[in-house]
Amino acid sequence: MSGILYDARKIKAYDGMVRLGEYAGKSSEFVENLWAELILDEELMKEFMYYLDHHTLMDEAKCRGYALTDLYVWQMDRYNLIREIGKNTSGCNKEAMVLNAFRTMIDMKKDPDTYVERLTRGTGMDEL
Repeated sequence: MSGILYDARKIKAYDGMVRLGEYAGKSSEFVENLWAELILDEELMKEFMYYLDHHTLMDEAKCRGYALTDLYVWQMDRYNLIREIGKNTSGCNKEAMVLNAFRTMIDMKKDPDTYVERLTRGTGMDEL
């Protein structure tokens, strides 16, 4: 069959998303919803594929000057605040934080004002 172009990278990325979701303890619904939106954003898909290959973020995708690493650190701060520990323990699931960072970036692109406000002022305990 000539003329059919097959891109296995997205299949690999989906498989990676499912495995990360399982490892992170995320529900299949969370993973499927994240995938459905991630696949529509070429810039974030590129970031995710890079993450799967290198286990680090490129930080090319930005929203209002914030990159995925900024959102990852924000997730870590929220984790520490919720648990009132002040540092990351071995119980802190870094893969879950990465998936949360991608989820947050997708949401931030839809409503940047709300997320910039949360990032700049901090989030109160009752708003976590």
